[in-house]
Amino acid sequence: MATKEKAAGGSDIPEWLVTFADLMSILVCFFVLLISFSIQDKEKLQVVAGSVKEAFGVIEEQAKAGIVERDGNPQRDYVKELAQNETTNDTDFASESHDSAEKQGPEANTYDIEKNNVELPNHFSLAAATLKQAWQDLPDITSVSDNLIVQETNEGLNIVIADQEGRPMFPENSKYPYEITRKAIAAIAPVLDKLPNQIRITGHTAAGATYPNPRYGPWELSSDRANVVRNILEEFGLSPDKIHSVVGRADAEPFFPNNPYLSANQRVSILVMKEDPPVPPELKL
Repeated sequence: MATKEKAAGGSDIPEWLVTFADLMSILVCFFVLLISFSIQDKEKLQVVAGSVKEAFGVIEEQAKAGIVERDGNPQRDYVKELAQNETTNDTDFASESHDSAEKQGPEANTYDIEKNNVELPNHFSLAAATLKQAWQDLPDITSVSDNLIVQETNEGLNIVIADQEGRPMFPENSKYPYEITRKAIAAIAPVLDKLPNQIRITGHTAAGATYPNPRYGPWELSSDRANVVRNILEEFGLSPDKIHSVVGRADAEPFFPNNPYLSANQRVSILVMKEDPPVPPELKL
């Protein structure tokens, strides 16, 4: 019987085996990728992401978040905390927050004289939310929401009424605010009056400003603006007894120290001062 001769350059490997080998190679690559992604170092990924951002020329912008929410405006964390956590650990002292304490059980609420660490709740989250609501109730001031800033600092709750580029809150070289600024100040007066804390009002100016009157400069202007803000607050409900001090700082304390010429450095700060922590009875004289 005649045998069938192989074609020139032919192979004994069937075609389906070649296709199967290709499929297996693809599957191996796929599983290698899965394993690689699962063990990636986050720090290395951040470095790579930063390199990509630099390659595409991404420009970072830093802006203070306004207290009045508008679409696209970032908000601070403490503004989102609409109410304080009223849950107390009256029965369960062995919680995570007390496990590291030296005193447990019935002694958990007693003072530690050696360390004198007194844990105080955040009294300003609810106040910040109430201020925010007072401004949101006034649709007229939505256009200046970026000028109204609330910050929680080491000194207390700082309410800043600052100029923005092309949108000042006071006329140039004038101690009297625009009407929209007056409305924003008046809206928070009843809220501040309900707080037990003292209020400190400080006026600031930006560096490089010119003053037509040589006898009336940044110190006089910043002091007068702070005093006018005090008058507006008292006119709309703030008790004069709540005022701790009214001062002008000129351009000595810029909001942006790296650029004291920015218009946002020209501002009036209303500080709700932190109360001194209670002194343990054992330490009282």
